Amino acid sequence: MANMPNKGFVVWFTGLPSSGKSTLAGLLAQEIPLRGLPVEILDGDEVRQRLTKGLGFSKEDRDENIRRIAFVAKLLSRNNVCAITAAISPYRSARDEAREEIGRFVEVYVRCPLETCVTRDVKGLYRRALAGEISNFTGISDPYEEPLNPEVVVETGQESTEASLRTIMTKLEELGYLALSHPQGTTHIPIPTYLVQKITARLDGEPRKSPSTYVAEVLSGLLAEEEFVVAMTGEQKALIEGRLKALGYLE
Repeated sequence: MANMPNKGFVVWFTGLPSSGKSTLAGLLAQEIPLRGLPVEILDGDEVRQRLTKGLGFSKEDRDENIRRIAFVAKLLSRNNVCAITAAISPYRSARDEAREEIGRFVEVYVRCPLETCVTRDVKGLYRRALAGEISNFTGISDPYEEPLNPEVVVETGQESTEASLRTIMTKLEELGYLALSHPQGTTHIPIPTYLVQKITARLDGEPRKSPSTYVAEVLSGLLAEEEFVVAMTGEQKALIEGRLKALGYLE
């Protein structure tokens, strides 16, 4: 029996504290399964509590933290899982070592001005670091070495999370890690006004999710709502259902 090609890969988020790594990792983790691939997130804070508990924040300990994350991410990726890491990983040499070990590796630099990160810090860690209460704090008393050639750069201080997510998804498609979101042989269908209004109302009235999740929920809901009167022939409805299935939004 021939070996099946490995579809797993690692998306490695790096950036200053409070730059938006975990937020983007969570949104990406909602999108990837829609393309037929399981996902696991290795978040920096959770890893520190479980996998690397006991390590400090010296350069040696930080490097060991990254090595352990990279090892777990490699195991996941070689078993056809998309492993998403969201750790600061401030040192370039440690990230390069992770890239070398993993192979199928996409580095996403979450670039954000330090002053913006400070204003976003709900935990008050920057304030404590600036007051000298926390030592070895990245961006204040410890260096952050920017990536030299990351696959993706997102500017979270200037663009919306949705725009950053689109940039990441587009690059993953270009690199061949994800199937294109518009499969060949499907028909593009203009979104009617009533549907735009319903999607807009959902976005305005509820906490934000990933765009694809909203579209899937709204469209599948409309197709199932018998009381919702829509001028749509059976052929048009079948066409829309086929399109959604091709995109992975419906079973």
